[in-house]
Amino acid sequence: MTSDTPLQILGGISAREFLRDYWQKKPLLVRQAIPGFESPVSPDELAGLSLEEEVESRLVIEHGDTPWELRRGPFSEDTYQSLPERDWTLLVQAVDQLVPEVAELIEHFRFLPNWRIDDIMVSFAAPGGGVGPHFDNYDVFLLQAHGQRRWRIGQMCDSESAMLKHADLRILADFQGTDEWVLEPGDMLYLPPRLAHFGTAEDACMTYSLGFRAPSAAEVLTHFTDFLAQFLPDEERYSDADLLPIDDPHQIQSDALDRLRAMLTEHMGDERLLLTWFGQFMTEPRYPERVQGPEIDEKAMLAALEDGAILVRNLSARMAWSEVDIGLLLFASGQSRLLPAHLKELLKLICSADALHAENLAGWLSDEDGRNLILQLVKQGSLEFADE
Repeated sequence: MTSDTPLQILGGISAREFLRDYWQKKPLLVRQAIPGFESPVSPDELAGLSLEEEVESRLVIEHGDTPWELRRGPFSEDTYQSLPERDWTLLVQAVDQLVPEVAELIEHFRFLPNWRIDDIMVSFAAPGGGVGPHFDNYDVFLLQAHGQRRWRIGQMCDSESAMLKHADLRILADFQGTDEWVLEPGDMLYLPPRLAHFGTAEDACMTYSLGFRAPSAAEVLTHFTDFLAQFLPDEERYSDADLLPIDDPHQIQSDALDRLRAMLTEHMGDERLLLTWFGQFMTEPRYPERVQGPEIDEKAMLAALEDGAILVRNLSARMAWSEVDIGLLLFASGQSRLLPAHLKELLKLICSADALHAENLAGWLSDEDGRNLILQLVKQGSLEFADE
């Protein structure tokens, strides 16, 4: 498949056309993006996930104890027995990390960088349910999975847009609707960042939201400078050798800013450090506690593979790789490893294959660097043995 191949998920336009004309620019409605789509998760199963301690879930009740009442999970079965008949929504984060069939939906979006994808949130709404008019600072694909939902879109927003006074939800005080559509199962709506939108359930319905990681400039500066500071010795400080005499000792001269800028540029311009930080930052797992590997040695791992065991990527792990002048960098669940260049095809296999086993790893299990890499990823928890 090339970037010019028409894609069903995009309504018959190519990835190149979508990225050029729509991505981060304007919305796209696709009727039957996935024809005949049936949700891998039922409403009851979604509610069941919200009862679990380790699952992030929320309930938004439009006419609750307060307007747009927000409750955070885990919930109990009694919670659902006491809800009104309409105007409420259950939202469960990262269902792709819990249900492999939901994670498979990401395969439709391989024309986008995988490390940009955040998670798939699944919502169930009773008739009339929604979370109010709002906007997100990231791209989102909204796939209708069950029932019907009416989507209205409005104006472009920013941090100055007026909001209702609410402790937890960012609901627009002034929604200026421009277009609206009712989505059926299999229909999908793409929304660029900062576009106001307002979804309302026509009947009991489920929606899958594929969101993307988009760190703010403030996050990038804060996290990168913290990372960079680890490598700077205390004696490296602002200096002004060859300072010239000054007329006013209270004035900060422009040459002081030049020295300061040079010091910052020297360190923040280190491309390899920037790449290392960025790869680690963008592959940090949303739930680190779900990426925990076993204590296992190379002999035991090889024996398991020879006996037919299969390795798969942990659904909560994130992986990416890049080339640098001295080899390859693998980023796995917030950590980075410098690897020799001959492992390039193995990295591609690890990041893309549905399963790793003795057959497709055959050439690599005899390579010391390859064996060690696979072992370290198993011990980290980014790779795990599939259940029998």
